[in-house]
Parts: sequence; structure tokens; C-alpha cells
Amino acid sequence: MAVAVNPDGRGEVPGIAVRPGEAEVFWDEFLRSLAGRGLRGARLIIADDHKGLKAAAAKILGATVQRRRVHFMRDALARVGGKDRPIVTAALRTAFDQDTLTASEEHRAKPIEAFGPRHSKPAELMRRAGNDVLAYEGFHPDHWAKIHSTNPLERLKKEIKRRTDVVGIFPDEAAVTRPVGALMSEQNDGWAITRRHMTLETVAAIRDTAPMDPATIAAL
Repeated sequence: MAVAVNPDGRGEVPGIAVRPGEAEVFWDEFLRSLAGRGLRGARLIIADDHKGLKAAAAKILGATVQRRRVHFMRDALARVGGKDRPIVTAALRTAFDQDTLTASEEHRAKPIEAFGPRHSKPAELMRRAGNDVLAYEGFHPDHWAKIHSTNPLERLKKEIKRRTDVVGIFPDEAAVTRPVGALMSEQNDGWAITRRHMTLETVAAIRDTAPMDPATIAAL
């Protein structure tokens, strides 16, 4: 399921798909379907640590992937003992709370160096995450609180789970798509008339208004 903010700063549901796994081939197919139906100008994708999605996003949409900050914190803390979690949490939050990307990168490097000898697993996690967890800081500061994680999507997932748990078993893909699609359509209509997720002024600064080459569209 994809949730987006459109050029008017309002929430939108570009599409859903039902697949058995999350390999690159799935994400490739899903993103191509979104692009084929008109998705253009995607700048940032916020998601969990899906390497397949990251590869497909770069190839098809030319977009950066922001790793969900909440899940990254959970992954890091799961790799240290209970007594050391407060100091690891504080170090990571210090990096996230900086005012600039440069400052965040500098503070991210400090715990990697400090944790290396004693906590090699969280240090390696932070090293491998690279700038994925800080990609949101390349955008307008007014957007940071809304794009470092996927809270709107998580709320929708909970509602989907609540409704589908009542059914229990679905005989085929269409049986899943109908109720979930209806829910997403309802949510999409609701967002169209509610307050904007982002202001027009800050969205205008990152809008991609350049026309896409017809040959590129045909190749999707």
C-alpha cells in the first residue's frame, strides 16, 4: 500500500497490491504500476528496511528511500543489553535532533565509534544504515516531523487489520482487494477535503514540474 502527499499538500492513496513477498521483483512491478497510472515527481519514499524497494525506487522513480526512524531505533536497541539501552537511545536521538544534515551526520558518527568496541552489532547497524535514516533532513525542516516515519500509513494498516480480521480467510486476491480497496478509496476521499499535510509554500519548493519524456513513459 502506498500513501503519498500530492502537489496540493494533501494526502492521497496512489495504489495497493496483494503479493506473497517483498522481493525486488514485487516492488518493481508495484512501482511500475503506479508510474503507469500517472505517478510522477516522487522525491522521497519512507518505508522499512526493504532492499528490494530501495533498488526498485531508484530505478523506476529516481527517488530516495528514507528508512523509518522508529523501526531503526527498535532494531538498534534490540542489539544491546537492557542496561545500555538508555545511553544508546540518547546518542541516536541526539543525532536525530540536530538542525542540519551535516550536524546529524557528525553526531551519528560519534556513537558508531564509541559503540564499536563494546556494541559491535548496533554500531554495524548504524554504519550500514548510512544516510538512509537521515534522508529526510535533505528536505524543508517544516516537513521533517512528517517524513521521518510513516505514521499515517501505520494508522491505515491498523484499520485494515481490524476489518480483515473479521473475515479471517480470503479465497483469492480479488476478495482481499475489494474491501481494502474500498477502505482506501474512502480514506483518499476523506483526505481530499481535510486539512493539508504540508503547506502549499513548502510543497511548491520541491515540486517536479518538468514534463517526462514520452519515450520514458512508454518504457515503464
